[in-house]
Amino acid sequence: MSRPVWLLDVDGVINVARPGWGGIPRRGVAHSGGHAYRMRWAPALIDRVRALHRTGTVEIRWCSTWCADADEVERLFALPRLPRAWSERLSSTAAAEAKLAAARQVLARGWRLVWTDDVEVPTGGPVHDELTKDGRALLIAPSPREGLRPDHMDAIEGFVATRGAGSGGGRSGPEGV
Repeated sequence: MSRPVWLLDVDGVINVARPGWGGIPRRGVAHSGGHAYRMRWAPALIDRVRALHRTGTVEIRWCSTWCADADEVERLFALPRLPRAWSERLSSTAAAEAKLAAARQVLARGWRLVWTDDVEVPTGGPVHDELTKDGRALLIAPSPREGLRPDHMDAIEGFVATRGAGSGGGRSGPEGV
């Protein structure tokens, strides 16, 4: 079986108001569509994302309104170039549809899915049930103020380290990890 795919959002997941990882949050500016956006993130989170990428146990893909300008966040966070779920600039509404389509596509291709998004990850209901029905998906909807936390990364690392269905699927939100 191929390695899982992690669909990774930026705002509300990495770029957050209160990254609670200990230590001083980093700040910087990324540009998109001719505008400058202030970013704030936990260096320890980025270290764990980078380390997980290096293991090769998961393919991390940007799945964010930042996809068209992902080079900006990669530069700012000192991350390697990662695949994008799409390359064009999308409105928030179109991006929401594209994110769900990307999640469905990952599962349709037979891959396991990790999806982290503060807004679009379903935490219950028919879409949640559809995505998690066979245990091949780990869904995490972090608090948009705090983003991914150490326990979320522990869950992601555990999920990608296991093989096959039934390994942690169906979890969502901070309480599920």
